[in-house]
Amino acid sequence: MKHNVVAPAVGESITEVSILKWAKANGEAVKPGDLLIEIESDKATVEVVAEFNGALSILKQAGETIPVGTVLGVIDDAVQGKVGAGATAAGAAKPVPAAAPSPSPLPASPAMATASMGASAGGGMAVAGMGPAARKMAADMGTDLSRVSGTGKDGRITKGDLLGATQPAPAARTVAVPAMPTQPGERRVPMKSIRRRIAERLLEAQSNAAILTTFNEVNMKPVMDLRNKHKDAFKAKHGVTLSFMSFFTRACVEALKQIPEVNAYIDGGDVLYHDYVNMGIAVGTDRGLVVPVLRGAENMGFVAIEKGINELATKARTGKLGIADMSGGTFTISNGGTYGSMMSTPILNPPQSAILGMHNIIERPMAVNGQVVILPMMYLALSYDHRLIDGKEAVTFLVNVRQLLESPEKLKPDFV
Repeated sequence: MKHNVVAPAVGESITEVSILKWAKANGEAVKPGDLLIEIESDKATVEVVAEFNGALSILKQAGETIPVGTVLGVIDDAVQGKVGAGATAAGAAKPVPAAAPSPSPLPASPAMATASMGASAGGGMAVAGMGPAARKMAADMGTDLSRVSGTGKDGRITKGDLLGATQPAPAARTVAVPAMPTQPGERRVPMKSIRRRIAERLLEAQSNAAILTTFNEVNMKPVMDLRNKHKDAFKAKHGVTLSFMSFFTRACVEALKQIPEVNAYIDGGDVLYHDYVNMGIAVGTDRGLVVPVLRGAENMGFVAIEKGINELATKARTGKLGIADMSGGTFTISNGGTYGSMMSTPILNPPQSAILGMHNIIERPMAVNGQVVILPMMYLALSYDHRLIDGKEAVTFLVNVRQLLESPEKLKPDFV
């Protein structure tokens, strides 16, 4: 009997995936639990394992981008197959017709209530026939679907209809520009799924939020002195490094308690406040920037934070992050100082309303009590959605973070 290996549904709004690599060769023998293939969505890397014994026939190659539900290969349990790379199948296997994946239900939210209202108002087919991506966009944007006219098949609402309903019509007709031919010394490479998604989310953030950035600076000497005093004992006892990230995470948690708007976001016509902190930690990888989430950071001490960040960073750099690891963040910290950045204006991570940018620590002459003193200084940047957060709240939040870092004993370090 022949069994299809199908590109799995890896998220409600994800409709296509890319093949990173096959772990088995064409015609090779496989058994249940063997890793067959690694696929990449626009959010994470997913491993697909064998569920049957037999010989593998590969139908889709590494580098291809295919819709979810596509048959990637076939396992024939009537053929034993060959062991080792370079094996070839006895004959080309024909894929068994695969059932199309059923769309995941739209999560309950104020936007979903709006969608239901639109369906009952006479737009039932337009709403019911929406694809997963359009449903997700409608939920994120809080769109009243009763006010949107569908231009898709049978009047279904598309992503383009949603964008047209929330953005002014362009002044002139947009003409698609064909790709320029490559010249000697140039090469054209398809953009990876995750890179395309990063580009889409950055553009979405700038299009759908009134982003403003405020700056401050912090004297890092108190944190550096405390860290240098305890870092060796911390590493020996807990097996992880005591980094600056735990100090900043603890400082942000305390500041978020004082200014809850910074830990909230706009959901349609409502503001969704969080009584918890799911801290996004931006991590640069070879595949692009990812933001895994440290859940329940408000209940964590320095040790738990460092262990959690270390685990997430390891997953990120080895491509093992799952969808759950990057979902549900309420606030994000980005450390551009790792790469030597002195100052930047970080872009929001939708639907969050604020993000803190850390930067390089540089010794500078500072005036202290009328005297010039050389101190290790860092610029801090808070980008925020001005629709929800006013300048007073943004500046107060950043000042609170600075004051806590300059008096780190107030963070109640659990390693002292």
